[in-house]
Amino acid sequence: MGTPYRFDPDTTTAAIREQYDSLPDGAETGTCVTVAGRLMLRRDQGKLAFGVLQDSTGRIQLFAPSKVTPDFEGFVGLSIGDWIGVTGEVMKTRKGELSVKVEQWTLLAAAARPFPDKWHGISDPDTRYRQRYVDLWVTDQARATFVLRSRLLTLLRGWLENRDFMEVETPVFHPIPGGALARPFTTHHNALDSELFLRIAPELYLKRLIVGGFERVFEIARVFRNEGLSTRHNPEFTMLELYQAYADWDDIMELAERLVEYLAIELTGSAVIEYGGRQLDLAAPWRRATIIELIAEHAGVDVSLATPVEELRRICDRFGVEHEPGYGPGKLVLEIYEKTVEPNLWGPCFVTEYPQEVSPLSRAHRSQPGMTERFEGIVAGRELLNGFSELVDPVEQRARFEEQAEQKDAGDEEAMVVDEDYVRALEYGLPPTGGIGIGIDRLVMLLADVHTIRDVVLFPTLRPEQA
Repeated sequence: MGTPYRFDPDTTTAAIREQYDSLPDGAETGTCVTVAGRLMLRRDQGKLAFGVLQDSTGRIQLFAPSKVTPDFEGFVGLSIGDWIGVTGEVMKTRKGELSVKVEQWTLLAAAARPFPDKWHGISDPDTRYRQRYVDLWVTDQARATFVLRSRLLTLLRGWLENRDFMEVETPVFHPIPGGALARPFTTHHNALDSELFLRIAPELYLKRLIVGGFERVFEIARVFRNEGLSTRHNPEFTMLELYQAYADWDDIMELAERLVEYLAIELTGSAVIEYGGRQLDLAAPWRRATIIELIAEHAGVDVSLATPVEELRRICDRFGVEHEPGYGPGKLVLEIYEKTVEPNLWGPCFVTEYPQEVSPLSRAHRSQPGMTERFEGIVAGRELLNGFSELVDPVEQRARFEEQAEQKDAGDEEAMVVDEDYVRALEYGLPPTGGIGIGIDRLVMLLADVHTIRDVVLFPTLRPEQA
């Protein structure tokens, strides 16, 4: 007959431990339970065998005396990694190990490949990521990280919904790429005979919904960027984007720091966490400082948008900052900042006043010409979030798009193009609006204290497997 088509466990290993952990050594309960999971360890001592059963909630010992356990030889012959169902009495051995006495057992699925040693895990990182279905069983931190990720998303949704934000879904296929500066993936729709792009950001559709009258919206969006692989970058990743009508960047900065503080407390027990062996205090309020101030503080040079381009290029050369001939002062200032400041900001810090040249969707700063009301939240030397007072003027937005299109024509593959429908939406009126994008993967990395994005993405993009 082979293995069964279904099985009916009536409890979990965690529930057994919760109810019976205080049982005295050597005691029996008279209570019979049925559990299922993988056999992760097995040893036999003549007429007595022991095993460790692991399910999604934890582990428990199996106690198998030959006089009680049917087909004792078959049980002893099970392989590490086999799925089994077990029925028997809950008891505690004389050595104090809470156990299930194996009075019935069923093989549910055989592990046809050798399973790694549960107590040593998988040492090769590439194997861990390719065979996540094994890694989750043998690497406790991997399982804990993805449980934390799931809880984070649940908490995040609840926190926003309690503040009257509505979750929405917007298209993954875009007729033109937009909403961020990035190279898109392209695909082809046969029925329409048209080229489409996997979204690089949901921003422009979400702001259309503000135009449409939804005053607070958010999306937990899978986005795609045709870029390289690194410890911080995966071609597909998850972003939270939200937009709030009648708000500006100050409102959104306060919202962001409060949200991150809340998630840290709920998931780790404190706003003060440890990351990479260093303490990090995520409690609000976070420091706020401009790009210009931070360059002076960290690089020891005074720059501004009025600094001659040739001088900015010399500063770039001095600090080993790569630059292109077409870069204007705003782009050069940003490049200097990213090289000399960002990796050294332990934070958390809101870096403010980004140049308009590199912020095509941000509203002009109300008192600093050439700058925008854009900010990035930098934590542990990396960008965690990006937000701004949204640009609402359709005429200015068209001009910004056209500047981006010129940069694209000049060879910048990450520059935007003119989105005529989005400009049309703005012509119907976008009220004052603040918005933000938060990298969910990087936030999970931070709170789980892991240091590569592959450890927080269940199935990361990998180079083709070599035969």
